[in-house]
Amino acid sequence: MSTGTASAPASAPASAPAILRTASAREAARWVVAHCRGTPWLTAATVVTTVAGAALQVLPVFLLGKVVDGVVAGAGSGEARELLVTVGVLLAVALLLGTVAAAASTYLIGRLGADLLARLREGAVRAVLGLPSARIEQVGHGDVLSRVGDDVAVVSKGIRTAVPTLFSAAVLVVIATIGMFGLDWRLGLAGAGALPAYALALRWYLPRSAPLYRRQREAQADRAQAFISGLNGIETVRAYRLEPLFRERVARESWRVRDLGIEVFRFFGRFVGRENRAEFVGLVLIIVVGFVLLETGSVTLGEASVAPLLFHRLFNPLGSIMFTFDEAQKSGASLTRLVGVLGEATQERLAGSVPAGSGSYPVTVEGLTFTYPGSERPVLKDVNLTIPAGGSLALVGATGAGKTTLAALIAGIGTPQAGSVRVGDTPISGLDEADARALVSILTQETHVFSGTLAEDLRLAAPGASDAELMDALRTVGAEPWVTALPDGLDTLVGEGGERLDGTKAAQLALARLVLGRAPVVVLDESTAEAGSQGAAELERAVLAACRGRTALFVAHRLTQAMTADRIAVLDAGQVVEEGTHEELVAAGGRYARLWRAWREAG
Repeated sequence: MSTGTASAPASAPASAPAILRTASAREAARWVVAHCRGTPWLTAATVVTTVAGAALQVLPVFLLGKVVDGVVAGAGSGEARELLVTVGVLLAVALLLGTVAAAASTYLIGRLGADLLARLREGAVRAVLGLPSARIEQVGHGDVLSRVGDDVAVVSKGIRTAVPTLFSAAVLVVIATIGMFGLDWRLGLAGAGALPAYALALRWYLPRSAPLYRRQREAQADRAQAFISGLNGIETVRAYRLEPLFRERVARESWRVRDLGIEVFRFFGRFVGRENRAEFVGLVLIIVVGFVLLETGSVTLGEASVAPLLFHRLFNPLGSIMFTFDEAQKSGASLTRLVGVLGEATQERLAGSVPAGSGSYPVTVEGLTFTYPGSERPVLKDVNLTIPAGGSLALVGATGAGKTTLAALIAGIGTPQAGSVRVGDTPISGLDEADARALVSILTQETHVFSGTLAEDLRLAAPGASDAELMDALRTVGAEPWVTALPDGLDTLVGEGGERLDGTKAAQLALARLVLGRAPVVVLDESTAEAGSQGAAELERAVLAACRGRTALFVAHRLTQAMTADRIAVLDAGQVVEEGTHEELVAAGGRYARLWRAWREAG
């Protein structure tokens, strides 16, 4: 696995969208259905308890109709008491069973939703981590973080609130509608007459609201990107006094989010008005039809009384459905963005063959040419290099010579416009980054200490490693003395909120992950640049120990590190202008010799 953060060439095709993929509503629905099919017993139990709870909520209305008909029929006092006792007992039983069914339904819906959310969250994070670095840089960290952060939070809220309400209310609407048809088909049609009005309200609302909510989510992603870009480059921002510019950018995106929020609120208010008109239409229809049927003797007074009560019983669930559509639409928009990430990660995977077994592999670079999108000048031009299996090569050259770009391409980050990079017989550009990391580990000067225990940090590279293996890796890179001096050893908390590690210790930790990763090829891009002179010398020894037995490429910040490599390649303006051992290049008196003299004089 990658043990550092690489500045990746932007290798995505020019036609790739500037944001991560968003799935269609149908695709998101298929994903949800597939999840429910994966838990058949839980899904079936949820449906059964919800239907039972809805039926038990409707039962008291029918019992009330029986009481009305009994009174109208002039039942004797004894029969009336018997009827009332029977109805009272049935009401009590319905109340008790309905409460149990409602509680069970709420719990099961929550359980089903929690399972779905956990799978979605894990899948989204896994998919984002599996995306090519160039793709993540292309879309920006704001879009990525908003999906695995804000969108997950929105879906989580929807699953806790909107989904249980929508499902329970929808079942209750169906049960009550069936009950009205059971009284008299004409009463059923009268009650159902409100449904077109509800449908028209939803038909007006849904196609307009989905793009609006999507725009709102995208605006929030842009706001996050504006904030993160300023925060990540805070030193540069302060150095050039760019604080007003970044404040204005964040404020502009924040106002955009606010304006869209107001637009959403106003739009939803218009939708509520249409929902109220639908309720009025339905209630008027059922009262008028019930009166006509009662006058003609087609229904009893109890039945005519039950019908409007049943329809009134629908006010709350129908209102809940309509009102929670606001939250449901937000959740749906976020769900399509998360499912879109899952789909994009699947599309990004390419068919590749990773060599089996362990050991060293040669690295061959042939005719490599690379140009960044939007630039006409190639960064690398017809580069040819060979690193023998188990050998090492150092890249040196002035800033902008193309060293980091070449290192990233050899690590499988980015796709060249021409030429190839092979590890053994495998073209590295034919693999996705996950497979590429199995062959090549890359370590840069931007090492990161993850929050957690030291052992957890190390096991990111080797989840199954034992404590003894972790200590062996630390011993290899010279970190054992300071690790054993920690308060809790491998169980010491590091990173944010834990033990603070200086640059040398953080680099040793990254090198230990490199050792544990066991990739046969390693790329080190100026990995000792952030340490001081004494720390750099210590790290150079650690680098040699970590790379022993592997094929290694060094982007040398210090020429003392270049000296330790088997061979040295000098890059200038994207081309290899010299190659040889340290002694050969110094004796040749060329560009490397001049760099070496300048280094000696500066030292």
